[in-house]
Amino acid sequence: MLDMPFTIAEDVIAHYRNDGFVRLPGLLDAEELAHYGAEITRLTLALNTQVKPLEERETYDRAFLQVMNLWRSSEEARRFVFGKRLAGVAAQLLGVKAVRLYHDQSLYKEPSGGITPAHADQYYWPLATDRAVTAWIPLQTVPLEMGPLEFYAGSHRSEIGRDLPISDESEARITADMEAQGFPIDRAAYALGDVSFHGGWTFHRAGPNRSREPRSVMTMIYIDAEMTVAEPVNRMQQSDLAQWLPGLQPGDLAASPLNPLLL
Repeated sequence: MLDMPFTIAEDVIAHYRNDGFVRLPGLLDAEELAHYGAEITRLTLALNTQVKPLEERETYDRAFLQVMNLWRSSEEARRFVFGKRLAGVAAQLLGVKAVRLYHDQSLYKEPSGGITPAHADQYYWPLATDRAVTAWIPLQTVPLEMGPLEFYAGSHRSEIGRDLPISDESEARITADMEAQGFPIDRAAYALGDVSFHGGWTFHRAGPNRSREPRSVMTMIYIDAEMTVAEPVNRMQQSDLAQWLPGLQPGDLAASPLNPLLL
């Protein structure tokens, strides 16, 4: 199913563009996803460099263990990340002909792992437009107690908070701003096979993992195949430019060897 095309209904695309996110139930086959999920989780635990116990970490590091670009570490991970089904959905949501990979990112929220503070991903990306979308793919069922991703519906239209990295400050300020502007938070459990997509400027967060099991999630960030590099406007974007777009300069097509064409 990873490479089987999936056509999105026009009302689903409209929902994404209105709310800045969409959840697609059963987009991936549960049995197939469990197979690839085992490899992704194995790689995450093997490659993770976090050694501090939870109680000694700062808020950001309490949120999850994370490892990027697993597609470069095993053929199984590569097949998953390069799957055309999810890439095709991303292209339809963005309204573009083709997409490239910006990078993948495994997010492993340990039992008793803390909140993922409210933020917008595009704060980190030196990209010329907002034609970028993240697929959030749980590798097991995610009930509310595990801390599923939560979205502020319609918040991609707000510019307040776009200058904040993930932090205690972003959680406090963005949460207050979203409530003041009337953007409702949307939270729901995920079944195995459900996938959500959210835009770069959509504010989102996740609660703590109150269960006794880890919450293992894989994400892929897709960008318009014609995306160009922007001049970094903060230190995080400077780091991203060097790490995920190596050798490129502002104005270049965002097509380094780390940004393969997926569709």
